Amino acid sequence: MRLNQLLLLLAIIAVAGCANKQKEAPVEQTTLSGLKKSDFQSVVNGDSTNLYVLTNANGVEVTLTNYGGRIVSVMVPDRDGNMKDVVLGFNKIDDYVNVNNNFGATIGRYGNRIAKGKITVDGVEYQLPQNNFGHTLHGGPQGFDKKVFKAEQINNQTVVFTYLSKDGEANFPGNLDVKVTMTLTDDNAIDLQYEATTDKETVVNLTNHSYFNLNGDGNSNILNDSLTIHADSFTPVDETFMTSGEISPVEGTPMDFRTPTAIGARIENDYAQLKNGKGYDHNWVLNTKGDVTQVAATVYSPVTGIQLDVYTVEPGMQVYTGNFLDGSVTGKNGAVYAKRNAICLETQKYPDSPNKPDWPSPYLKPGEKYSSRCIYKFSVK
Repeated sequence: MRLNQLLLLLAIIAVAGCANKQKEAPVEQTTLSGLKKSDFQSVVNGDSTNLYVLTNANGVEVTLTNYGGRIVSVMVPDRDGNMKDVVLGFNKIDDYVNVNNNFGATIGRYGNRIAKGKITVDGVEYQLPQNNFGHTLHGGPQGFDKKVFKAEQINNQTVVFTYLSKDGEANFPGNLDVKVTMTLTDDNAIDLQYEATTDKETVVNLTNHSYFNLNGDGNSNILNDSLTIHADSFTPVDETFMTSGEISPVEGTPMDFRTPTAIGARIENDYAQLKNGKGYDHNWVLNTKGDVTQVAATVYSPVTGIQLDVYTVEPGMQVYTGNFLDGSVTGKNGAVYAKRNAICLETQKYPDSPNKPDWPSPYLKPGEKYSSRCIYKFSVK
């Protein structure tokens, strides 16, 4: 009898010990996209990073990190109601820091390319860091995608990122105060609103560099996806991806996406611009003329039925079909990011606008306010 009582007492102690351990170290919950906040909580260049989760009334989930002001995951329903993650990225902050990438990032100070890295502002010529065929691409090798933004989560559907780009950062003039508001709306859209002010004349062109795969599978290519771009013209590039200053009609060329066309239908055509861009990596001159209520572009996946409509106040949109993804990067959930496994839709001023005075101006002066807006809206059909 005493032996039984002793065994019972030991069993009770063991159960109590397990219960205490559970209280001490509860199992961390993952996001709908399978991410853990703890994997994004770190210190980069002396600043703290984190993961922020947005959810709406429909169960859609968007996760963000303040490292680079990035969209990390976007979970939306397919035609059968199954939730799919439709952007490329990583499971942890270390990969964003250690692997050279701009997945989901806020791009600045100047999205796209500046010829030879030279700008003239208020009569002074500035030489910017050159990181792409002798040009400055996406603000240089230490652009906004490498910076830690301050973050404030306003509610379950909005995060505000702020960053002070100091005078002389990447040799750009002026202290530029940047604010990026990211909101997940109840109509399944990500509403990106950009604001900036400066104390010295400068150039600014902010955009988002999300890599979309509407199949919800980073292992698959997007060549069968349907693409529509509401643009009658585009800006041709040379072999270094630099715009020539021309604005050319899309009529009669593989650049014509005014009606829904499979991305891969003409991507390998014997056409100089496709050779120069290694596929599609061009700026289209949008017909929407800054009207954010008009659809600028649409991508549709016949695999999932997921459709993405893009709206913007900007005059142009760079469409990039993942031509330089090469299978060397493994992303979320073990997906291998190979050539043309994603499409980027970067709303912005035309490339190299600081050196092309006839194009929409990227200049910002003290007392003025830069503002831009891009909406990525998801639906199924």
